[in-house]
Parts: sequence; C-alpha cells; structure tokens
Amino acid sequence: RFLRHIERNAVLLFMVPADSPDIKKDYDILLSELEQYNPEMLQKDRILAISKADMLDDELESLLKPTLPQNVTTIFISSVTGKNMQQLKDLLWETLNKEA
Repeated sequence: RFLRHIERNAVLLFMVPADSPDIKKDYDILLSELEQYNPEMLQKDRILAISKADMLDDELESLLKPTLPQNVTTIFISSVTGKNMQQLKDLLWETLNKEA
C-alpha cells in the first residue's frame, strides 16, 4: 500500500544513510521490494542518495565509492551541512527533463 503512491513518479530517489553497514545491500533490498510490488517500476530512472554524508570525510567517501552499486547515479548528501543538496535538486531536474 505504501508503494502505490510512487507509481506516478517519473524518477525514484533512494536514500540510504552513510552509516549503513552495507549501502549496496540496503539498496538491493529496496530494489527487491520494488520489484515484488511491481516489476515495471524497475524501468523508472533511479538516483541513489547517500545521506548523512557529513559523517564522512573525503577519504572515507572515496573508500565507499567502489562499493556502491554501479548501475545507478549516486550522490552524497547532507541535510545538516547542505552538502550537495543543490546538486541533488539539479540532478533530479535534469533526470526529469532528459526525455523532454
């Protein structure tokens, strides 16, 4: 029932916290739940936002990048510091308008 409201969305934004023990696994779980609900939803554009990025320094972020899913656009964000928030908005806007 929760997922029903996202069927109208053109882009799906997945958010996984930077302090997750396994970001890729969490992302894969979300994809699996989406597929179980409606496999057609996997055809939508997706963005993965790694939240709480203020907890990471540049070195940790660099170490995490190779472990992230390779088939999705990924961005590190922080609502506390505002890190990459405008870039996320721009990315969403570009993704929404790429077919227009």
